[in-house]
Amino acid sequence: MLLAVLISLTSFGESQDTRKRPDSRSAPELTAADVATFFDGLIPPQLRRDDIPGAVVAIVKDGQVVFTKGYGYADVAAKRPVSADVTLFRIASISKLFTWTAVMQCVEQGRLELDRDVNEYLDFRIPATYPQPITLRHLMTHTAGFQEALFDSAVPPSQLPSLKEFLITRLPPRIFPPGETPAYSNYGCALAGYIVERVSGQSFKDYVDEHILRPLGMRHSTFAQPLSGLLEPLLARGYRFASEPPRNFETIPPYPCGSMSSTAEDMTHFMIAHLQERSFGNARILKPETARMMQNRQFGPIPAKNGMALAFFEGIRNGYRTIGHGGGLPSFRSQLFLVPDLRLGFFMAQNGIGGNLPNIAWNSFFDRYFPNTMPVTEATKDAIADPRALIGYYKGSPRHDISIFKLHSLFNQSRLFANADGTIGFDPVNEYGRHKRLRQTSPMIYRAVDGPERIEFRRDAKGNIEIVGDWSFVVSQRVPWYENKRLNTTVICASAVVFALTLLFWPVSALTRWHYGQKLKLGRANRWVRFLVRLVCALNLIFLCVGYNLFWKLPNLSLNLQVHLLQAVGIIGAVGTLIVLYDAVLCWGDRERWWFSRVHAIVIALACLGFVCFALIWNLFDVSLRY
Repeated sequence: MLLAVLISLTSFGESQDTRKRPDSRSAPELTAADVATFFDGLIPPQLRRDDIPGAVVAIVKDGQVVFTKGYGYADVAAKRPVSADVTLFRIASISKLFTWTAVMQCVEQGRLELDRDVNEYLDFRIPATYPQPITLRHLMTHTAGFQEALFDSAVPPSQLPSLKEFLITRLPPRIFPPGETPAYSNYGCALAGYIVERVSGQSFKDYVDEHILRPLGMRHSTFAQPLSGLLEPLLARGYRFASEPPRNFETIPPYPCGSMSSTAEDMTHFMIAHLQERSFGNARILKPETARMMQNRQFGPIPAKNGMALAFFEGIRNGYRTIGHGGGLPSFRSQLFLVPDLRLGFFMAQNGIGGNLPNIAWNSFFDRYFPNTMPVTEATKDAIADPRALIGYYKGSPRHDISIFKLHSLFNQSRLFANADGTIGFDPVNEYGRHKRLRQTSPMIYRAVDGPERIEFRRDAKGNIEIVGDWSFVVSQRVPWYENKRLNTTVICASAVVFALTLLFWPVSALTRWHYGQKLKLGRANRWVRFLVRLVCALNLIFLCVGYNLFWKLPNLSLNLQVHLLQAVGIIGAVGTLIVLYDAVLCWGDRERWWFSRVHAIVIALACLGFVCFALIWNLFDVSLRY
C-alpha cells in the first residue's frame, strides 16, 4: 500500500506560503447540472485513454450532496455498470480515516490518551529502540519511525492471520526516533486498530460497524474480507487494466489500514460528518472539539510547509487549505479531499490502475469552481548557496533498511540535478512526465518557475541533507555514496556482463582449442580451480537473473522457499569469491600465462567483489524475509 504514498504525492500541490484567498467570482456556479456536464466531458475520455474499467465520483457542499455518478463498468465481461448508490469500491488507505476516527472516539471516552506509550495498551511490546516511546499521536501523524511493512495481498481469506498475529510476526524495526521524521506506515495504523480492539472489547470490524458506519447510515460499507451476503455481488471487480482479466479479491492482513469497501453515496455521509464537525443528520460520531482537534495541524517537518493533522494530510489548493487522504491497491485507486473553509468534499475511486484519474479530476474540478486568479509570482534567483552541493540521489523516508526489501529504495531513488540555466530539477516535481524547473529563492529553498511547487532543504540531527516537499508524510534523504543508484546499477550490471561473457566464452574457447588441436596447458589442480571459478560465475548470474524476476513477485508467502533456495545459491557464490581471488593471484603471478588470461582473472575477481558488495549493501542474503 505504498501506492497510497505515491498517489498522494501529486495531490497536495502548494505550500503554506500561498494561503492568500483567490477571487473566484468569475468561476461558474457549483450546481448539480454544471458539475454533471463537467464530469461527463472529463471522465469518459480518461477511462478510454488510460484503459480504466470504471470510476465513481461524489461531491458534497454545505452539508448537501451536490453530485454522485458512476462511469464505466464494475464488471467488464458482464457489462455491469458502475452505480454511485450500490457499487462498492475498495477504498484502500482511505480506510485509515475510519480507524483514526475510532481512535479519537476512544480518546473522547477516556479509554485512550494520545501522548501515552502505546505499550501500555498492548499485550505484546514494541522494542525500546530509542529512549522516546511511541504514542498514538506519533502513529496518527506517521512519525512513529517504523520501517515500512509489506504484506501479501494474495493470501486467501481463509488463511488470513488474526490482527494480533500479524502485528507480532510482522513487527518492523524502528529506523527513526519517534516524532522526528515522517515515514508513512501501514503497520502504525493497524497497530492503532488493534489498540481500539483492546480497549473496546470488540473486534475492530464490529466496533467500526456499531460506532461509525451504522450511525452514519453507511449501509453499503464494510471492513469485511471477503464481502458476504448482499454486499458481495455489489463489489466492483478489480483490474489492472480494462483490457486484462479481473484480479482476485485482494486481502489486507493489517485490515484497519486498508480493507474497507464502500460506495460513493456512503462516502458522502462520511465527508459531510467530517465537514460538519462529525455530525450527519441527527447522528454525531465525535464532539465538535474533538473533530476540530482531529483536523488541526499536528506535525510538519518545516512550519511553512504542508503538515499532518490527526489522520489527514494537509494541502493547499488555489489558496485554500485542504485535508485528505489517498488510497491504492494493485487494482484500485481512490482519493478523498475536504476543504473545511468551503465545507466542500470530493471523493473518487477507480477499479483499475491506469492513469491518475482521481487526482486529475480533483485538480480540474477545483480549478474550475475555485480558480486561483492571482498570478504566480516569478521566483527570484539568489546566488548565495551553491546548488551543486545539493545534487545527487535521494531516498524516501517510508522504506526498508533492514530486509531484502531495502532493494526497493535503490529502484525508487529520486534524482536531483542541475539545469544549464542555473535552475535545478527533482524527479517527483513533474507535470505529465515533464520535469519542472526549480529556481532558488533563498539559500535552501527552491520554487518552480512555472508553478506553485516548492522544495526546501534542511539538515537532520546528524547533519545529513533532507528535502521537504509539498507533502507531509515523507521526506527525501540523500543517499550515502555507496548506495548511489548510478554507481550500484553500473557495478552490478558490469558484473553480470562479466559473468555472462565468461560463461559464454568458456565453451567457445574449448571448441577453438579442439579445432586447432591445442590443449589447455594447466595442471590438474589449476583445472579444478578454473572450473570452480566458472561455477561461481554461473551461481552469481543465476542469483541475479532469477532473483530480479522473483523480487517483483514479493511479498508472497508461497514463494518464501524459492527465495531461501536462491539465497543459498547466492551465498555459495559469494563464498566462492575466495576461490576467484585465489585464482586471480595465481594467474597474475604466472608470467607464462597469456596476458589476456591474467587480465581476465582480475576482471572476474573485481566482478565477484562487486557482486558481494552489492548483495551486502542491499541485504540480499537476509534470510529473515521481514516484510
